[in-house]
Amino acid sequence: MQPITQRRSYGLVDPECRSVLEILDSPTPTDATLAALRAASVPVAKMIDVTVETGVTLTQRTIPGPQGAPDVRLLILTPPAMESAVPALLYFHGGGFIAGSPDIMIGWGSKLAKQAGCVIVLPTYRLAPETRWPGPIDDLYAALCWVSGNAEALGIDPARIAIGGGSAGGGHAAALALHVRELGGPKIMYQLLMFPMLDDRPVANPYAGEFGWTREHDRFGWTALLGMPAGSQDVPTEAVPGRVHDLSGLPPAYIGIGALDLFVDANLDYARRLMHGGVPVELHVFPGGYHGFEFVAPNAAISQIAAADIPRVLRSAFARAATV
Repeated sequence: MQPITQRRSYGLVDPECRSVLEILDSPTPTDATLAALRAASVPVAKMIDVTVETGVTLTQRTIPGPQGAPDVRLLILTPPAMESAVPALLYFHGGGFIAGSPDIMIGWGSKLAKQAGCVIVLPTYRLAPETRWPGPIDDLYAALCWVSGNAEALGIDPARIAIGGGSAGGGHAAALALHVRELGGPKIMYQLLMFPMLDDRPVANPYAGEFGWTREHDRFGWTALLGMPAGSQDVPTEAVPGRVHDLSGLPPAYIGIGALDLFVDANLDYARRLMHGGVPVELHVFPGGYHGFEFVAPNAAISQIAAADIPRVLRSAFARAATV
């Protein structure tokens, strides 16, 4: 593995985000090393604060999963002083489709619950390769249907339910929005797509993907989810948001991405095609940012700008939806 300081894009990395690059480096995953890769993600997870904010209530629910599938676990973060029905965000964790857990998002989610004045729901979903597409989307659709169907009991306004996620979770959120569009399921009023994993096809950008999540990691993650080689002609279009031609009729979206993230070109293309489909989009590209920089280098100035985007865009989206 090439030394970090000798990689082409090292000089482009925001200086305040460089100190954790060694920790982010991990070997290319294989079927034989997947368990070790999942274990190796623990040091990165420990960098993330999971403390529940004062006044926020954390509850856990287990709901029925898709027919013939395991139950789905939900972590529900409720903001303080709810006097009327509030909006909700179902947020899906990252992990390249092959790893991760909603538990590491508790601290972030509890802060967001207070900042945006909404209920945050963190669902589990089955991981690849043990579960192939569309299993994870079926899990998340079950979670969306349950939250929508139990909105009154949860203190949620059913007309203001947003979905979102980071990395693989952002890809799953985009896929779920497409799934709901085809099925006519519960209404989704907004998509919060944070550095989403949208396309299985190879990346040409020579400055993208040298840190955090590489081309080799990406190929393994997509292949695990799809059950066939990533980038091949046989991949079903509906399994990969970036391959879906018609993006019209989808909920408004926010896309935030680092300029050095492996996913930046796919994110730019997705935003452009959403706009061409008549979908309102707010797109932010953060110079010097690699994959997940805002979580692993939270004190950097660009991380704080990226972090401030999220409650701002959610409050704005929820306010607009309340007037419709």
